[in-house]
Amino acid sequence: MRVWRDFSEVPSDLGRTVVTIGNFDGMHLGHQHVVRRAREVAAEVGVDHVVAVTFDPHPIAVLRPEHAPPTLTTIEGRLRLLGEAGVDDVLVIPFSREIADWTPQEFIDRILLAALHAKAVVVGANFRFGNRAAGDCNLLRAAGAEHDFVLEEVSLDGGPQVWSSTYVRTCLAAGDVTGAAEALGRPFTTRGIVVEGDKRGRELGYPTANVPVRSGAAVPADGVYAGRLTVLDGPDAGTTYPAAISVGTNPTFAGERESRVESYVLDRTDLYLYGRQVEVAFAERLRGMVRFDSVEDLLTAMADDVARARTILAD
Repeated sequence: MRVWRDFSEVPSDLGRTVVTIGNFDGMHLGHQHVVRRAREVAAEVGVDHVVAVTFDPHPIAVLRPEHAPPTLTTIEGRLRLLGEAGVDDVLVIPFSREIADWTPQEFIDRILLAALHAKAVVVGANFRFGNRAAGDCNLLRAAGAEHDFVLEEVSLDGGPQVWSSTYVRTCLAAGDVTGAAEALGRPFTTRGIVVEGDKRGRELGYPTANVPVRSGAAVPADGVYAGRLTVLDGPDAGTTYPAAISVGTNPTFAGERESRVESYVLDRTDLYLYGRQVEVAFAERLRGMVRFDSVEDLLTAMADDVARARTILAD
């Protein structure tokens, strides 16, 4: 899959394409449905090239940064998931206030016509674009009739729930990782480099792989979860381990520190993961974050967490 990070990088001889447009943050089931339909439309109109158009940073982060939502994926993660979903190329538009000022017609002329030579456009039914979100599917359909492309609107319904990135964020904020997984079609994951922490877990007999929470990233609510840790680099890349995962700052011990994701690989005290890139996948919430009155009480709770995680992950 090719990735173009500027309009100038799009080949001039690209030919006709089917274009799908969106933020695609999280690549939930609604996004996957849109991409799947784009592939079907491509076959129907005789085009073998599907291009996804996405934005980085998120438009709200530019226009109203104080209201910017936490992101479910990095841009690299979004690209990986788009490729897995079946797109051939991705145009990442470096979103700015200048681009935000484009009229809907400028968006159509510069992106759909001049850059990507759209034969069809496939978007979610609630798609809006252009300055002040003035463009909608009715405008796209009229433009298509004039410029020889068809428009396909795709419903994002998932039973009683409309799948959306906002819905996934709401689930995560409540610690509902099973609800988030249902909307995503896979467990929610976070990635990062394992860093050295205070090593208190090792002293207690539960060494953890500590991954700082990326600024602006969505993570599950503070608490303890059952899940899995996968090593992404090194000779054992791809190895997955069952884990009990803590999200937060561990309030039992004094001292402020940044929130982090701490994974204890079940029954393993011999792993050395510092400096390694890992992916942490959340399966089920065990409990919320609690401040214990003593280390003994904490150890009792941790033993129970591990036992419950082992049972859950064995299913």
